[in-house]
Amino acid sequence: MVVSEQIAGGRIVAWHRGASPLVLPPPIQERLERCVATLLQPGGEPPVDFTEPVDEPALTRPESVSWQVFRNPVSLMIGGVAAVLLELAEPRVRSGVWDHSSFRADPLGRLQRTGLAAMVTVYGPHSKAEAMIAGVRRLHERVRGKTPSGRVYRASEPELLDWVQATASYGFIQAYDRYVRRLSDEARDRAYAEASVAARLFGATGAPRSEAEREILFRRMADGLEGSPIVFEFLDIIGRTPVLPRGLRPLQPLLIRAAVELVPAPMRRTLGLGPRYGLAFWQRGLVRLSARLADRVLLRGHPAVQACRRLGLPDDYLLRG
Repeated sequence: MVVSEQIAGGRIVAWHRGASPLVLPPPIQERLERCVATLLQPGGEPPVDFTEPVDEPALTRPESVSWQVFRNPVSLMIGGVAAVLLELAEPRVRSGVWDHSSFRADPLGRLQRTGLAAMVTVYGPHSKAEAMIAGVRRLHERVRGKTPSGRVYRASEPELLDWVQATASYGFIQAYDRYVRRLSDEARDRAYAEASVAARLFGATGAPRSEAEREILFRRMADGLEGSPIVFEFLDIIGRTPVLPRGLRPLQPLLIRAAVELVPAPMRRTLGLGPRYGLAFWQRGLVRLSARLADRVLLRGHPAVQACRRLGLPDDYLLRG
């Protein structure tokens, strides 16, 4: 395996070129394939075929940073939980999510729908991604109400959409950078810029297009963030929901703790997430090892692989660089 390294802004970004997939025993490979298929396919809904229409591009290109980041199921879970924690810190977003979603009653179903939406946004053909996003916008138009303090909100407010998009991008990029492979400043900026294409379609016209813009937005929103018992209810629910297959389930609490550690320290303090919610040194190493191994597993049913086939690329294209 040859590793290409680029030094930028004092950080190293390494891309594996010619990396061979990690060969797993067939029973384990099959179990992981089933797990990914289950997590990305909400019950009662028709499956999304990422291999069709042939040659139709996605919103982002195969050589993008996003195609690498969203391929890793371990860092994706970590980043997704971190993003939700940040979302729940904003009282209007928290009320919109908690009062108008099925998360408490059907957490696995909600996770499946959210995961599938992320996959369609990154890997889906342009036409399917735009149709899905249009459907989400129609749902947002109907979500409105008041926070417990009496503040009126609408889910379609640009400021709230910008926060949701910024926290999602931060979670996924930060999780990949910390637990899989260090990204250069240039690669991180590219990832934010790539995400802004879909963000605009969602209505988040002010979503950050770079790390610097993300930092500005976080500082601007900081004074309006607050803690809530809902944050701990969310952590309890996500901890009890069987997201990972049985053999890997002991890893799930560690991934949740890894997500907590991604939340910037001032925001962790605001949410009341003290050191006991973080990882021990050995746990951090285990999470990093799991995420790096997951980056070398070729899951042929994964949307990333199916999207490669749609565009005439080999199944292991994203392992090559």
